[in-house]
Amino acid sequence: MAELPNNVFTVTTLTAAIQDLIESEDLFSDVWVEGEISNFKAYSSGHWSFTLKEGSVQLKGVRWRSFVARQPYTPRDGEHVRAHGAIKVYPDGGTYQIQADRLRLLGVGDLYRQLEEIKGRLQAEGLFDAERKRPLPVFPRRIGVVTSPEAAAYQDVQNVLRRRYPLAEVVLSPTLVQGEAAPEGIVRALARLNALPDVDVILVCRGGGSFEDLWAFNDERVARAVAASRLPVISGVGHETDTTLIDYAADVRAPTPSAAAEMLTPDIMDLKAAVQNGALLLDAAFRDDLGGRGERLDALAHRLKRASPASLLAYDRQRVDGLTERLNSAARALLALRSERVTARTAALEAVNPAAVLARGYVLVADARSGQRLTSAQVGEAGAPVTLTFHDGTRAARLDGKAE
Repeated sequence: MAELPNNVFTVTTLTAAIQDLIESEDLFSDVWVEGEISNFKAYSSGHWSFTLKEGSVQLKGVRWRSFVARQPYTPRDGEHVRAHGAIKVYPDGGTYQIQADRLRLLGVGDLYRQLEEIKGRLQAEGLFDAERKRPLPVFPRRIGVVTSPEAAAYQDVQNVLRRRYPLAEVVLSPTLVQGEAAPEGIVRALARLNALPDVDVILVCRGGGSFEDLWAFNDERVARAVAASRLPVISGVGHETDTTLIDYAADVRAPTPSAAAEMLTPDIMDLKAAVQNGALLLDAAFRDDLGGRGERLDALAHRLKRASPASLLAYDRQRVDGLTERLNSAARALLALRSERVTARTAALEAVNPAAVLARGYVLVADARSGQRLTSAQVGEAGAPVTLTFHDGTRAARLDGKAE
């Protein structure tokens, strides 16, 4: 072991000395350690990390991929196990850990047993029933957040809300989220938000951590306060694999604080796109409706024009003109016909006109005394005065002799 003057060690040399001391002892190369699993993680590379704890004392552990393949089950936080392996020093972190090659399940740890008892009691009371769950508001105006103002989860929530839905106002109700005083603080923070008249929903959040770090959210008082909240509550505690009692008591459970903020709000870009699309649809519908109304208006105007007094008067005038023309034609035809008849009858009269006969050399003989026309030679005595009527005048005469 390298040593500096005056027994002064560097961090590296001291850590190496401790590593040599521990790993050279046969006692620590083949040990069984009992404890409660906490902060268990399975990595994509195939190995596991976990913590074995007993009360406040903790021992970190790791199980490499080659040993994971032989493990018949996957441990969970809160399980009481017996781990076999070797104690090794991890120089980069200055910690010691057990490199486990075997894990045996012994039972349930104290905290996990306590959690299951509380969960069973609250579930029997109906605090987790689906019928009690309320929907989240679609467009929250004021969002109450229960968390620590220094928590990274609070910053994550604010970033998501500013990006997705800056229209919402965030009202922080600060509280501790870890430690013995955290449960009572969370209950008071919920009560403050429920007393405000204009808060629409409550988000309870904190980042990930070990089973013990998240224990405040398994407290019965906190679970009951969440279930009794006047406002809808969404829980966003820990990472996706973490589950606490308020996840069951809340109206909605989100896998992370950021996911809770996303589930709680619409995306303003989607809203803008929907508004723009709605405006286009509204404009198209307006134009279609306007065009249809214009066509109906034209049809009504045409019908009105046809039914208007002016149109009817024009039509009646046309009918009158037609009837007048027909009457004139009929009158002319009748007049022509009657004119022809008059002409024919005139001709007939002319043919029998005595004047026309006289003009041909005939004479009318009448008794000068009585004016009676003499139509026979046997009428009238000799010497009787007569009147001779020619076509151009009359002359007096006397009958001479007897008729022959």
